[in-house]
Amino acid sequence: MINKRVKDVKEALKGVTDNMTFMLGGFGLSGIPENAIAELVALNVKGVTCISNNAGVDDFGLGLLLQKHQIKKMISSYVGENDEFERQMLSGELDVELIPQGTLAERCRAAQSGFPAFYTPAGYGTEVAEGKETRDFNGKMYVLEKAFDADFSFVKAWKGDAAGNLVFKGTARNFNPNMCGAAKITVAEVEELVPVGSLDANQIHIPGIFVQRIFQGEVYEKRIEQRTVRQRG
Repeated sequence: MINKRVKDVKEALKGVTDNMTFMLGGFGLSGIPENAIAELVALNVKGVTCISNNAGVDDFGLGLLLQKHQIKKMISSYVGENDEFERQMLSGELDVELIPQGTLAERCRAAQSGFPAFYTPAGYGTEVAEGKETRDFNGKMYVLEKAFDADFSFVKAWKGDAAGNLVFKGTARNFNPNMCGAAKITVAEVEELVPVGSLDANQIHIPGIFVQRIFQGEVYEKRIEQRTVRQRG
């Protein structure tokens, strides 16, 4: 049996250096790889490019990397609730590539599947398409988008086993599955690491072939980005 389990987050992030490109799963604060992000902060890597739907909030998630100016470029769909992200973008301190959310997901999936590029109608006729090849298919214009080329992909799952099989829970499934196998090395952190054979094969969302390293995370805050409650009475 192939054992992809590593001892902890430090071992999982071996090989991470400055100026690399990272994929990070999550949507808002749901399903973000909290342990991996904390370790990136501790390693103090600089000049990195992060591919993620958004950059968390000012004091959590990727916002922690932005606070220390560790990120050179963000490739995202949404500035979100992160004031520091917005400030750095508007001041020119941070290079930002905003792309349609579906295109972001598909560029991850294309890399996962080994496709170098794909055509999409999203963004045609806007700044998104500037400098890119366009083509007519059956009377509709499409933009050529390239698959991502990342060094590491950091994802977070609910359960996993030593073979790298993963199960996601609820909305934490978001971008995480598409980022598995979409980089040279995929690191999965899980809330519960179970023995191989414990997971129902029919419930596995990502097979271990897409994961190179897996470890059980220690602490998860699972913050809620915007809590909305109904007024009493």
